Amino acid sequence: MEIAYFAAGCFWGVEDTFMKTEGVSATEVGYMNGSEPDPNYRTVCGGNTGHAEAVKVIFNSEVINYKSLVILFFEIHNPTTMNQQGPDIGSQYRSGIFTISNEQFSTSNNIMNQLEAENRFTAPIVTIIEPAKEFYRAETYHQQYLKKNGGGTCKL
Repeated sequence: MEIAYFAAGCFWGVEDTFMKTEGVSATEVGYMNGSEPDPNYRTVCGGNTGHAEAVKVIFNSEVINYKSLVILFFEIHNPTTMNQQGPDIGSQYRSGIFTISNEQFSTSNNIMNQLEAENRFTAPIVTIIEPAKEFYRAETYHQQYLKKNGGGTCKL
């Protein structure tokens, strides 16, 4: 099993999409790449911790590869809006890929550059790609929120 981390706005819809992807064995939502230790939903939403709402994706690379997950990531949100996804505004909703290896970093950059070269979006991509820092698991009620509460998706 391998791990990938993605931030694409509200983590509920992002988790729901990855959770339904063949080859993904587990997901967790949480907070990443901020400056404060032990963040929680209230402090992250306050916008002062620097964390992004993120999804940890545990996947079987024999069924789905990292490149396919990155492509899916770019398909399920708008990577051209700075610190915003739909009505959710703030740096915690930024578009980001948090990599755990040089290979993930290179793959992510290559895909983003290819999408830019193809003019896939009507505006420049603002997704950040940076090394993953500590992942803080979000509160239990946020885990698989849409599945537990019968909601739709946050997908744009």
